[in-house]
Amino acid sequence: MIAHVLALISNKFYGREVDVHKVVTLDVFHEASEVITGDMATSIKYFNPEIKKAYKDIEKVANERLLRMLPKEIQEDYVNLLKEEKRDIRAYAYVKAADKISAYLKCLEELKAGNQEFKMAKRAIKAQVDEIDMPEVAYFMENFAHSFSLTLDELN
Repeated sequence: MIAHVLALISNKFYGREVDVHKVVTLDVFHEASEVITGDMATSIKYFNPEIKKAYKDIEKVANERLLRMLPKEIQEDYVNLLKEEKRDIRAYAYVKAADKISAYLKCLEELKAGNQEFKMAKRAIKAQVDEIDMPEVAYFMENFAHSFSLTLDELN
């Protein structure tokens, strides 16, 4: 949903012509490899360049395996979704930005629930979000992010 709204913000407020459906479809499939690999914590995945590269290689193998599991007649329809080198880079930027924002919002929710283990992660991820050079991200953070810290009563 975050990738979707980022693409809409881009079109409505910044005059771009982002293919919202492409962004959403990429977002749905961007972690498909985890069906095979399982999820790995970001702190481990990006601990150092060697681990990051190894994990990217594992994701690539998993995505190729997923493609081979599909009937041959529809494999080509998924290549642009599952093979990183075939993805639309411009559309995928919204997916990556949404992923970062989602991680930040998770921190807000955990802190709201009293889990102080997310205090440092919140600061670190917020700094990463702030570094994303997309006005859509700044717009989202300015207009929507704070609502994730509100209680249900406050939302009403």
